[in-house]
Amino acid sequence: MLGISGMAAMTIISPSAFARSEVEVRGVSLHEVGGKTRVVFDLSGPVQHSIFTLSHPDRVVIDFDNARAAGALSVRPTPLVADIRHAVRDRSDLRVVLDLKADADASSFLVHPGQGARHYQVVVDLASVSVGQPEPVITAAQAQPQRALRDVVVCIDPGHGGKDPGAIGKRGTYEKTVVLDMAHRLHRLINKEPGMSAFMTRTGDYFVTLRGRLVKARQRRADLFVSIHADASPYRYPKGSTVYVLSEHGASSEAARLLAERQNSVDRVAGVNLSNKDNLVASVLVDLAQSATREASFTLGDTLKGSIDRVIRMHSNTVERAAFVVLKSPDIPSALIETAFISNPAEERLLRTPRFRSEMAGALLGGIKDYFAHHAPPGTVLAERGRVLSEFS
Repeated sequence: MLGISGMAAMTIISPSAFARSEVEVRGVSLHEVGGKTRVVFDLSGPVQHSIFTLSHPDRVVIDFDNARAAGALSVRPTPLVADIRHAVRDRSDLRVVLDLKADADASSFLVHPGQGARHYQVVVDLASVSVGQPEPVITAAQAQPQRALRDVVVCIDPGHGGKDPGAIGKRGTYEKTVVLDMAHRLHRLINKEPGMSAFMTRTGDYFVTLRGRLVKARQRRADLFVSIHADASPYRYPKGSTVYVLSEHGASSEAARLLAERQNSVDRVAGVNLSNKDNLVASVLVDLAQSATREASFTLGDTLKGSIDRVIRMHSNTVERAAFVVLKSPDIPSALIETAFISNPAEERLLRTPRFRSEMAGALLGGIKDYFAHHAPPGTVLAERGRVLSEFS
């Protein structure tokens, strides 16, 4: 048994044989058993793990080797356990932290299929060492069920579509076709990332208005908006990729439109309904939301540019600003990427290859992950992961 009082103590559990493949921690549950709190982690396979305790505040830390959380791990508070947190550790391991309300002893063991379970489990038993002491008072706020952490949501916008082919290369390559393929590849990559999910403004060859794309992003409460295009020029020699965010003029014109239309709209900006606000208040709210979003959009654009530059040279070495309609969401950080020049013969050939489209999708994923590593919205799996990592770094 492990005591939490004093310095941290540790024990290592080392089963004789473990699979080398990554193990998924698929869920967690809490049970009250004989005066103890039992925490059960459901696993996809056997795992080597270690457990140790920390005090001030009281915590139990479980490290799973070569493992990841298959989804958000959340539990309701008990008289002993206040919360559970998890984060990636050393790139390939998973650290789970149990925040306790009182000093406790802890022990753990691995359960194999057939030993009272249908699949592998790690069981952690907690027993309060404050025997005979009154239980801590639980406030009304603490007694409320903990809201489950959510995934960050990325809206992927493949440009053009349907009756709007976009630019067309000399070899007959349609912009709408290659960017849709890149979008599908990025969509699959994002949805494989723990704590992230994505959707597309169009999934096939059909037309969606520019405003319709914004509406879809806001209806699904996207945290980011990434629009994918292929550039074109009257000349053959321009080449490379460019990243755009909204210009000041574009933001100003969108603010004017929002303010003009708010009397006939129940649209919300940064979670606030503008339709019931007077001119001054509505103007201030829109300005505040847009300022924060423009700053976040530039940060997003800069991380995307740095990631894309490893795949294809940049046409512009700075994040450019333009008044593209699809970038005008006042409260969703947004960027538009011109991936390559379809009017350049060499880059048209690149755009036609699955390899380049996969590499570009990977670069976009890298930029998005870099952005969320420091700017994940509160209440998301990625924000909590960052908090735990900073706490234990």
